[in-house]
Amino acid sequence: MSKIHVMSEELANKIAAGEVVEKCSSIVKELVENSIDAKATNIKINLLKGGLDSINVIDDGEGMDTEDAHLAFYRHATSKITHDDDLFFINTMGFRGEALPSIASVSEVELKTSNGISSTYIHIKGGETLEERAGDLRVGTDITITNLFYNTPARLKYLKAENTELYNSLNLIEKLSFAHPDIKFTLTNNAKVLLKTSGSGNLLKTIHEIYGLNISNKMLEFAASNNDFDIYGYICKPEILRSNRNDIATFVNDRIVRNAEINRAINDAYYTYKPESKYPVVILKINADPTLVDVNIHPTKQDIKLSKMNDLYDLIYTTIKDTLYNNLLIPNALKEESVNIIKDSVIADIVNNMTKDEPIKTQTELDFKIEVDEDKKATPELKASTDLVVNREMKSLVLYPVGVAHGTYIIAENDEGVYLIDQHAAQERINYEKYMKALRERKFATSNLLIPITIELTTSDYLYLKEHLNLLTDMGFIIEEFGVNTFVVKGHPTWLLEGHEEESVRKIIDLILGGLNHFDPVKFNESIAITLACKMSIKANYHITHEEQEELLKELVLCDNPYNCPHGRPTIIKFSIYDLERMFKRVMN
Repeated sequence: MSKIHVMSEELANKIAAGEVVEKCSSIVKELVENSIDAKATNIKINLLKGGLDSINVIDDGEGMDTEDAHLAFYRHATSKITHDDDLFFINTMGFRGEALPSIASVSEVELKTSNGISSTYIHIKGGETLEERAGDLRVGTDITITNLFYNTPARLKYLKAENTELYNSLNLIEKLSFAHPDIKFTLTNNAKVLLKTSGSGNLLKTIHEIYGLNISNKMLEFAASNNDFDIYGYICKPEILRSNRNDIATFVNDRIVRNAEINRAINDAYYTYKPESKYPVVILKINADPTLVDVNIHPTKQDIKLSKMNDLYDLIYTTIKDTLYNNLLIPNALKEESVNIIKDSVIADIVNNMTKDEPIKTQTELDFKIEVDEDKKATPELKASTDLVVNREMKSLVLYPVGVAHGTYIIAENDEGVYLIDQHAAQERINYEKYMKALRERKFATSNLLIPITIELTTSDYLYLKEHLNLLTDMGFIIEEFGVNTFVVKGHPTWLLEGHEEESVRKIIDLILGGLNHFDPVKFNESIAITLACKMSIKANYHITHEEQEELLKELVLCDNPYNCPHGRPTIIKFSIYDLERMFKRVMN
């Protein structure tokens, strides 16, 4: 008797559901993307207990006739593609024809849909049709999912708590709102509105509706293109940073995507503007020819492959880097950042509030409101404060030191206000730019050592360093082999700090050895400059003279980027005259 047999359609759908339906937000994603493909302009997502009890999606899209509504629950039935070549020109959110039958196989589904001519009601449980009849003629689709994983208990037990499932769905709709700012999204949980966007078509206004004024007021717009890609979006100023990548939202042809190379381009562009452990808030929209994008590598369609990735990396990196460079600013001491977006740490409070009588305010119901013109220019409330933006005019800024607090923070003033300058971070930036300039120009004067420095290594490190010895000689080091697994340094570039030569040499060699598997010359130079700048700068709790303070500030304002140390920490914080008068109640508004 043959061991191989064709599995039933019901079993195949349950297996497919294991890939398509991982959690409640997976169902929300598939249903909402179907609504987007149906050209809906208003989509409502109604959840009960974060989706664990019920998921209901209502749209005003094109709807379906009776035949299409019936076929939609057949595996690999789709209206999105018909020929093999269509896989190379995918312009819709869905195309595999797996989502609805997979969902229906592990849950109970009620579908109401109408195209304005005919209407249909279908009730399915565990893949079996229980009822099919005519429905009402409201154009659009209303679909409800209940009893999720009732027939697959092994999957049911892996669903998370209500708060986590709710967070995942909220996070998804937030990102879909950025991808489609022209669609009005509303998400409720237990009949309480948690998220609502206006569908204005303006991305900045959508950012405001999701994040609130404090964040939208700190966003910088960018746009660029090359022969293959158009990019557009908003990035945050370096003073707004997160501890994870959750707020980096990337889209390709309006599809939410996860791509390590795109994230790397964004993170690299913020290099020296932020600490390595922090991440920016970024909304990045990429438009590309569908032939350059392969979305058919995972059932969720979020993992993609892109052709000409190097060109896209360069475009993203250069554009974001230039945007930051052209909008450098001094953070205001009294501008406290808060995030109105619903996150893990506060979602429990939201759920608790649902038991109270008072309704939860949505972002569009806050005490302040904004209006955006049709040409997508933000109102003054959303524009960056002009007294913070100094751009390239920083070099004309004159700061007069008046003292030092705690041996660490230089207090300076001018006609605009009072400034606090971190003396270590400031000198770190000055030294970093000096070292980077020297490394770029490769014009090194060499100083001979009276007592050579001997460096002994393991055999493997010795062989690797020997292969890359030119990195040291190109920087102005005089270094030679000296016995077994040993090098001797007889000279060094003059920009090494006097008295710290051996420490500097060893740190540079450690950086070379740290790139054993993926050596990057640009990152290597930057690492050298950052490491040396940090070690060779004055430390906190070290009192410097008034003349040294003046010299430090004079050099700082001449830096290319005087606002951050190379680790991304701010060097200057400003108290404007208005801030001071408000704190001391000289002004009362």
